[in-house]
Amino acid sequence: MNEDKATRYNRLKRQVGVASVAWGTWLLLALVVSGGSVWLRDAAESLASVLAQGVWLRGLSVVVYVVLLTLLNEVGSLPLAFYGGFVLERRYGLSKQPIRIWAIDQVKSLALGVVLGVVAASTLYFFIDRFPDTWWLPSAVVFAALIVGLANLAPLLLLPLFYSIKPLTRESLRTRLLALGERAGSRVLDAYEWGLGERTSKANAALTGIGHSRRILVSDTMLEQYSDEEIEVVLAHELGHHVHGDIWKGLALETGLIFAGFLAASWMLRLTAPLAGLRDVSDIAGLPLLLLAAGAVSLVMVPAAHAMSRAHERRADRFALNLTKNTPAFVSAMRRLAAQNLAEDAPSTLVQWLFYSHPPIRERIEAARAFAEGRQSG
Repeated sequence: MNEDKATRYNRLKRQVGVASVAWGTWLLLALVVSGGSVWLRDAAESLASVLAQGVWLRGLSVVVYVVLLTLLNEVGSLPLAFYGGFVLERRYGLSKQPIRIWAIDQVKSLALGVVLGVVAASTLYFFIDRFPDTWWLPSAVVFAALIVGLANLAPLLLLPLFYSIKPLTRESLRTRLLALGERAGSRVLDAYEWGLGERTSKANAALTGIGHSRRILVSDTMLEQYSDEEIEVVLAHELGHHVHGDIWKGLALETGLIFAGFLAASWMLRLTAPLAGLRDVSDIAGLPLLLLAAGAVSLVMVPAAHAMSRAHERRADRFALNLTKNTPAFVSAMRRLAAQNLAEDAPSTLVQWLFYSHPPIRERIEAARAFAEGRQSG
């Protein structure tokens, strides 16, 4: 019964995700083909001219365009976000979140998206204005640096916007987890309780940040139901990612995708600017073309990125088993997580290839048992 429920839930969540990507792609294509992006640019310039003139008009026009485009996308994607993030979660017993809190989170996400979008677009068009032929290179360098900065600062600045974060008061567990970090050779700042319970019944734990910002997060929903040994082995897995440098490898992949995406966007703008009715490559009305090209590069690389991630997850599992030498706790934690989070037991190979950044739960449990048997026979 639970397996069928999990399969249905995950299938519906995937369908919502695919529909969201389809909506975003259709919107960008429609704006380019219909001339809607040019109209949006003209509207942005008209609105900006009320507030600024001269050298400030260009920058404010970019800001207004990004705000209008973001709002347009939000209006179209809101029904999908409501169905996937609110209706499904409540229907399958994964959330008792009041609609008021969900709506507040949506507003926060929208505001954050506008801010990040404005910063990103302003940076891009700053370089496009000055280096119309080679803008993609300095832009990619700056964006790569921004991603590293966000990886460091997001747990400290962005996560508290949505969740309560407070020091872990279960002192025995806190001491145990900090000692685990020392044994792994990956010192952390401290351990904190992550307030997921107000929004979801799912359990989670993480080791966030890089360098001096690294800290342990354990959700309140995990603290309520899991033993100290189970939580320890889950965090040992997270420590494995840091010990093996998986965070930096992921950032390196992101950097490569940024360079490739911006290069593809540069080609796209140069080839299609006249056809799309753009004044030149620095026309903000070309932003949908830029997003389509960069997004296509990322989409093509999704299977490879997932394959790399699954390999990292398998290695982190082995690290956790080696560090804790507690296969029973690992197996029971995986079973609890699967039941509590409605994880699919054994999805198809195609589904894994397209959507899964982690190996399925059944595979992870079987690998843990095989690992333990190998150690015993060895």
